[in-house]
Amino acid sequence: MPDTSKDDAPNLRRHEDGFAWQGIERLAYKQEGDAPFRDVSRQILFSRPDLAGELRYFEIGPGGHTTLERHGHVHAVVIVRGHGRCLVGSQVSEIGPFDLVTIPGWTWHQFRAEPNEPLGFLCLVDATRDRPALPTAEELAALRASPEVAAFLDG
Repeated sequence: MPDTSKDDAPNLRRHEDGFAWQGIERLAYKQEGDAPFRDVSRQILFSRPDLAGELRYFEIGPGGHTTLERHGHVHAVVIVRGHGRCLVGSQVSEIGPFDLVTIPGWTWHQFRAEPNEPLGFLCLVDATRDRPALPTAEELAALRASPEVAAFLDG
């Protein structure tokens, strides 16, 4: 049986302190100014064109949030650290460790961390994705017509 306990095993990336993995670069969530977000980073943990999928880890700092956006590709999110809330369509939900959030294509969504702890999640998506769309003023007004959604968006 092969020894997989070595740190340099080709099919193993060991977890490091602070929700990081060996050899995986912590990247900016998006380019500053592209879209409104606060205190978010990402790591690409697994990407295989032959499987057409990518597994990423996102971390939102305390009180931070992702961009309110929608796009054609579906994705699945598993919360692995912290607590927060998410908006999917017009539904606002409390989220915490091991919750699974499925986001259908062309559905508005956003994640927000609680003010006192980071929120970390794994995100599975297509390796080739379309670019996200931000809400127009009219679309944002329609979302805000729901008091629950408006309260969520106001943080």
